[in-house]
Amino acid sequence: MNVVVLGIAGGSASGKTTVTNKILQALNGESLVVLDQDAYYRDLSHLPMEQRRVFNFDHPDAFDNQLMISHLDTLRSGQGVEKPTYSFKEYIRMSGTVRVEPARIIIVEGILVLATSELSKRMDVKIFVEAEDDIRFIRRLNRDVKERGRDIDAVVRQYLETVRPMHLTFVEPSKRYADVIIPSAGPNDVAIGVVVSAIRQQLREN
Repeated sequence: MNVVVLGIAGGSASGKTTVTNKILQALNGESLVVLDQDAYYRDLSHLPMEQRRVFNFDHPDAFDNQLMISHLDTLRSGQGVEKPTYSFKEYIRMSGTVRVEPARIIIVEGILVLATSELSKRMDVKIFVEAEDDIRFIRRLNRDVKERGRDIDAVVRQYLETVRPMHLTFVEPSKRYADVIIPSAGPNDVAIGVVVSAIRQQLREN
């Protein structure tokens, strides 16, 4: 089976999910699956809650990259995988998994997928989703308070101590590996169309 791997990176709350959904809509009818890097956070159940809360979730080592790479390779070979599930309230890997079957298009999405060389080199098309820092912070604040049960002070502290420094150190520099940079705010239909055309071209060539 011919397989095309699309990587979608960008800062925390940059709009990666929105861009991913637009691409999914544009590729409606195609065989595709999504591997989200958030599902591959390392299990912190061995740490007390106080240490979990201050863990650096924006460093490349926060992810079980080897498992994600293994799952990507398995899907590319035509076999299904059991993708982990993660609790962002408890900071632990949950017991259940999500079955992901092989598909012709595999979308690999996450803040550091382009910064992780072993993932990046497996991608046929690479996207970086860009958003202004203040927009990303506001989106993250709303999400973490409403969806993940965090308090405002904790979100602000985490942003200043780990999120922003790791963005400047790892996420933003990975933009240079992207084939296409897509703004999450404003019209981006042309950029989405370029990506979809590139994917279809890759499917024909593979």
